[in-house]
Amino acid sequence: MIIIGLGNPGKKYQNNRHNAGHMFIDYLNKLSDQKNKSFNLKTFKTNCFMNESGKEVKKILKTLHVTRYTLHDLFIVHDDLDIPLGKFRIDFGKGPKLHKGLKSIEETLKTKDFWRIRIGIDNRQKTGWVDGEAYVLQNFLPEEREILENEVFGKIGERLFEMVK
Repeated sequence: MIIIGLGNPGKKYQNNRHNAGHMFIDYLNKLSDQKNKSFNLKTFKTNCFMNESGKEVKKILKTLHVTRYTLHDLFIVHDDLDIPLGKFRIDFGKGPKLHKGLKSIEETLKTKDFWRIRIGIDNRQKTGWVDGEAYVLQNFLPEEREILENEVFGKIGERLFEMVK
């Protein structure tokens, strides 16, 4: 299983809502190496801006010798404004229409046939309405980050480990 977390590079963006994918990879990497090895997990964080994710994902897949026929093992982790904070979805071949990172990946790989781990980040009912593009570049509030790290990430991890058993 290859899990690639999307986000923007650099300290400036480290705690942004758009970096939920990077944060999940950090969470997985903190887990026991033995557990990750026993499930044959390969985790990566993109090292480019979100709208360039396709080139980065293609480079990672080429390094791992992944072909179009083995993309069923590819999981892309990303933020999703269509899902409320505290929720997530794991879908194959579908996801938010307006996510520039996913659009870049789909265009570069010339397929939508890969898994998406969609981490809900929308909390604008409590924080106040902000345009989506501006909202994703804002930092998580401490209580929002706690929800991700103490609730959501663990549930996603459990679901993934069930999928590979």
